[in-house]
Amino acid sequence: MPIPDDVTGQEIDPSVRQELMSLPKTLAEDVARNLVMVARLLDEDPDAAYGYSRVALRLASRVAAVREAAGFASYATERYSEALAEFRTCRRMTGTVDLWPVMADCERGMGRPERALEMAGAPEVHKLDRAGQVEMRLVAAGARRDMGQNEAAVVTLQSSELASNAVHPWTARLRYAYADALLAVDREDEAREWFAKAVEADHTGSTDASDRLAQLDGVAFVDALDDDDDSAVPGDDVEESSGAVADDEDDEDDEEDEDDDEEEGDEDEEDDEEPEAKATADERHAAPAEEPEVDLTDEADPSAFLENPFKEPSRDTED
Repeated sequence: MPIPDDVTGQEIDPSVRQELMSLPKTLAEDVARNLVMVARLLDEDPDAAYGYSRVALRLASRVAAVREAAGFASYATERYSEALAEFRTCRRMTGTVDLWPVMADCERGMGRPERALEMAGAPEVHKLDRAGQVEMRLVAAGARRDMGQNEAAVVTLQSSELASNAVHPWTARLRYAYADALLAVDREDEAREWFAKAVEADHTGSTDASDRLAQLDGVAFVDALDDDDDSAVPGDDVEESSGAVADDEDDEDDEEDEDDDEEEGDEDEEDDEEPEAKATADERHAAPAEEPEVDLTDEADPSAFLENPFKEPSRDTED
């Protein structure tokens, strides 16, 4: 796999560089550069990091640091069985227990939470530093939840580290896990409190505690740039108003025409009555005058011109 020219291999930790000194110089440099790429891409592109870890593993499988890097790359891509094998190999090579919590989490990933709980109670846990013990507690609580023991998960996370006001690299994650566990047992008010505490400790944005807190508060985030607003044309309101005025004027003209027709009709009726008044009484008795026919049909179109404006339907309100 290609490696950028600016990666020299000198960027790795001095302890890892010390391990690579057992290799020929050129080989050590190649392995170091691949390890640097693993570290760079592990979070943003785990699949690419996994590829570089396999190259390093092929070049120097007897170096513990390489096996550890390969294990974390497998873990990041959810290849838990493969990761567990690498971590076990690394532990045999170094004799340390630092990887015990992540090994237990691999057991969880493989669908064996009972095995993870067994490891949480093993003597190796007492050899872990404080950060390692917190990680082991997080894994144990996760295993409890995997088994449907949500109340037990809450109790598992209750510790002096959780109660402490001091902020450590693992504080935000511990508070977040406790808040999530509380929410799982319908203790929403307490969960909200601990999500807020997680936000206070999460200076690097390692969790989405702020989003979870906003969700509990019923806050909805709306995109300020709405396509519907952009589609509006400033002159539309003016044109609609002009159209309304024009319609009103047409209505007034129609009313005036109707008034004129009524006046003409009255005049016609008066003209028809004059000859009838001049007729003699005998004529009226002999042949009653016929009443003029009146056209009662309204020739005006009774329908109105109504506008029916419509708005087209406006990742949040997705098309």
